[in-house]
Amino acid sequence: MAGQWSASDFVALTKPRVMSLAVFTALVGMSIAPARPDLPATLAAVLAIAAGAGAAGVLNMWYDADIDAVMSRTAARPIPVGKVSRFEALVLGLVLGGLAVMVLALATNLTAAALLAGTILFYVVVYTAWLKRTTPQNIVIGGAAGALPPVVGWASATGHIGLEPLALFLIIFLWTPPHFWALALNRTDDYARAGVPMLPVVAGRAATTRQILIYSGLLALASELPWAIGFAGTVYGAIAAICGAIFLLLAGRLNRSVETDRRAAQRLFVFSIAHLFVLFAALLIDHRAEPSSFMRWSQNGIVNFSEA
Repeated sequence: MAGQWSASDFVALTKPRVMSLAVFTALVGMSIAPARPDLPATLAAVLAIAAGAGAAGVLNMWYDADIDAVMSRTAARPIPVGKVSRFEALVLGLVLGGLAVMVLALATNLTAAALLAGTILFYVVVYTAWLKRTTPQNIVIGGAAGALPPVVGWASATGHIGLEPLALFLIIFLWTPPHFWALALNRTDDYARAGVPMLPVVAGRAATTRQILIYSGLLALASELPWAIGFAGTVYGAIAAICGAIFLLLAGRLNRSVETDRRAAQRLFVFSIAHLFVLFAALLIDHRAEPSSFMRWSQNGIVNFSEA
């Protein structure tokens, strides 16, 4: 019965695993920025970004409660099982999102707050309420919301949008389709039953695995951008090349696998999670270890994209 909820039910509504990825990529964006907010502002920004990501998750579950109820992967979520009512979720999502944007504006700047608000609205209104139910390209276009946290992190430190976070945006944007389609390949019946036009439902397995392979190639190229434009060093470049090669290898095997082989899609899905974490961790470590020539030039006033 709705109303008999626990704190863990509301935590589950915020999609903590998705939230943790958003916070981590935002932290990387903040850490590589040429400016640094003080510690209280940094902590407030991290909490605000986490709350904003959580609010997006809550509002996603509020709107998608009907879909979640008929999919085996999501049927045990708090709203479908009746632990939390849709109204309670709606109120929580709106309050959490509003507080997140307000705190970020007060702790850092209006640019970062506007980006966070735009991210929440894009995920809830554009992706959840519109694209997810109408087009097989839902995850491609909707992936922009998940790619914005490093831009928000950078803006919270600098007050501007630079070339560096846009490169990170592109990496996550291109990573999202192969990551999600690898999951969707083994959940085709679920999505078909819920009436969600995911690519495997609409176009079939063969077309989906081809698209995964194409996006994996684009991702491998985009992953080298931080090294190519000079704000990451050779350590990052080498790790990105290795990760990109493995991603392509797994995507190629998936493309050649038979329809009954579920393991190839699962292997790619699992690796894709580790891939993004390793890539961003390598960027953070490489940047901390030795400032790149790009950053040194920025500090000398030769190049400064944050003020362009």
